[in-house]
Amino acid sequence: MIEVQEIRLDPDARRIWCGQEEIVLSRKEFDLVHALMARAGDIVSRDDLMREVWHTTFWTSSKTIDVHLGWVRRKLGDDSRQPHLITTIRGRGLRFETEDLRAPG
Repeated sequence: MIEVQEIRLDPDARRIWCGQEEIVLSRKEFDLVHALMARAGDIVSRDDLMREVWHTTFWTSSKTIDVHLGWVRRKLGDDSRQPHLITTIRGRGLRFETEDLRAPG
């Protein structure tokens, strides 16, 4: 079991929870979240994500990751304008944050 912030992910059962609520993700969405949560706190490059999640070394579309990320953020309640779970590090990749980035209160 991988737990980061309020998200729990069971890689063997391929299940994920946000707090007490189980979230239904597609296969690729789950693989994307798993790839990021497994290295929470570290920047994961888009090239690495394309290799690990889509099993390709070429870009089928530069928007593939962004589209799936948008779906994942909506399902996990992560505001794309001010994300607290998965942040985009411009020019470097994505990072699953180990701490909630939202201001308290």
